[in-house]
Amino acid sequence: MSSDALSDFDLYLFGEGRHERIYQKLGAHLTSHANRKSGTRFAVWAPNAERVSVVGPFNQWNGDQHVMQGRGSSGIWELLIPEVGEGCIYKYEIRTPDQLFLKSDPYGFGMQLRPENASIVTVIDGFPWSDQDWMQSRSQNNPLRQPLNAYEVHLASWRRPWDQRTPPFMSWHEAATQLIPYVLDLGYTHIELMGVAEHPLDASWGYQVTGYYAPSARHGSPRDLMYFVDCCHRAGVGVILDWVPGHFPRDDNGLVRFDGTALYEHADSRMGEHKDWGTKIFNYGRHEVRNFLTANALYWLDYYHIDGLRVDAVASMLYLDYSRNPGEWLPNRYGGRENIEAVEFLRQMNNTVHRNFPGALTIAEESTSFAGVTRPPEHGGLGFNFKWNMGWMNDTLKYMQLDPAYRRFNQQLVTFSFVYAWSENFILPISHDEVVHGKRALISKMPGDNWQQRANFRLCLAYMCAHPGKKLMFMGSEFAQWQEWRENDQIDWYLLQEAAHRELRDCTRELNKLYATSPQFYGSDCDQNGFRWIDFHNTDESVWIFQRSCTAGDVGEPLICIFNATPVPREAYVIQVPGAGNFRKIFDSDEVRFGGSGYNLQIDWVAEPGRNGAASLQLNLPPLAAVFLKGPFAEVGSLAGPA
Repeated sequence: MSSDALSDFDLYLFGEGRHERIYQKLGAHLTSHANRKSGTRFAVWAPNAERVSVVGPFNQWNGDQHVMQGRGSSGIWELLIPEVGEGCIYKYEIRTPDQLFLKSDPYGFGMQLRPENASIVTVIDGFPWSDQDWMQSRSQNNPLRQPLNAYEVHLASWRRPWDQRTPPFMSWHEAATQLIPYVLDLGYTHIELMGVAEHPLDASWGYQVTGYYAPSARHGSPRDLMYFVDCCHRAGVGVILDWVPGHFPRDDNGLVRFDGTALYEHADSRMGEHKDWGTKIFNYGRHEVRNFLTANALYWLDYYHIDGLRVDAVASMLYLDYSRNPGEWLPNRYGGRENIEAVEFLRQMNNTVHRNFPGALTIAEESTSFAGVTRPPEHGGLGFNFKWNMGWMNDTLKYMQLDPAYRRFNQQLVTFSFVYAWSENFILPISHDEVVHGKRALISKMPGDNWQQRANFRLCLAYMCAHPGKKLMFMGSEFAQWQEWRENDQIDWYLLQEAAHRELRDCTRELNKLYATSPQFYGSDCDQNGFRWIDFHNTDESVWIFQRSCTAGDVGEPLICIFNATPVPREAYVIQVPGAGNFRKIFDSDEVRFGGSGYNLQIDWVAEPGRNGAASLQLNLPPLAAVFLKGPFAEVGSLAGPA
């Protein structure tokens, strides 16, 4: 990458926290000029350092040889080193009056594979992208009205390479040939990637980042990641990145006390530490820190064509008393518990992302009732496109774990989510956090014998499909892995040798493809006009029924979604429908091909007109199952077509 020296205007924008492409100036950049020296230009922000040097094998790690030059009061140091080129490893040697230490480059585009931690001079421009059609279409689509069904992947433990290599990590090229076809076959629309930015500890899953601008060396080079994203886009699959602007680890080579002072973090531990995680909290009130993070969000969208950022642990950013006891936190300037600087940072980040990359998504993992997470900043919100619906997730999993005999007393766990389902633009997540650390795998949460567990699993997935909101499912859950997720091993692929797990995978595929082809579902995920209760009162039999309909110009007959959460089949059950005519069953989780009993063999029904324009039909409800009907059709000949 060619990079000229930092101009005074660059320094001004950075000091104001508004240099959106600061990653093109700070860090290590190859430079080539006809009449000037060629080499690598280094620039780093360390305002409280007494001296900063670039060190590496090229100078025997001797800080006296390549001392950087300060740029006045900006706190930035820079130096052009002619003999250093692409692939050279380096660090910054930072000297204060009483310390001397080595730091990786905060803006470095490449890092060594752990346990080594030096930065690498890396060229990331010039990749031959071939996803122009995808990017053009993305910029014109309304994400609220598009299908979004993400497959969450921790690539290091999705599938281990067959050759037993050390370290045992799949490459991005291997993922392109194995993961993408798998996701396409199962009907997911997006892949959400964990642990892409460089991190030293495998067990952190990528949530303790030391290289915010460096893709992890575990899976290959930055260009390898670009290749994977390009392949995803050409296949019609979006890519979402887990992004961690809420905290960073204490590793000596990282951001902590970068220039001998609390530079990126707060000096006061009541503001600057997450004791639960052993990490530091960014100082969002500092312009240069906000610039570092906002530009980092743009960087992934810019150079890697990432389609969205899932922002980790937003609740921990919003509240000063997050996971703290009284006396362990400082109130804001108004005496409240909200982190005003973090709120302003999130608004700035979202505004900047959406202005520069129309169609790119920002998604908040936010578990509280903070108002306006997906409302635009100009209307008082944070500006995210979507928010994880943690309330739906908690209530649904709590309900599904109940013995069916007790579900009649807890049907509010199903119905309550519809009270607030349109208060934000939601994603329904069954994420890695729900299948680890003693929480048990998804199917292991289900009550009953083996058959009932599998039936409950299918019921749960069908309810998730039909409930308003975009979707996310963690790897391994799609075929009902029994064991909890383990980051040091691959998911239990051997289970697919068993017919029962293949049947559950087939059910997942069927639901995914039904969702992705049904505007009644995805088109009205964020539109209350596409939903209508038919029956939520039958708590004694644990049956509930609702209707999903097209909105805003989409075309398609309503879908009637019927759920029976007991192992008792209901014969000749009468339901109300939106009008007289022909109805067709388009999904039944109890089908034999999914491992069910096949209790309901009927395909078509005719609803007879009743009083006041109402109509009804009767059908046999299978046990622990969901049935989706489509109609009314005016004529029998119009019954074809799942959408």
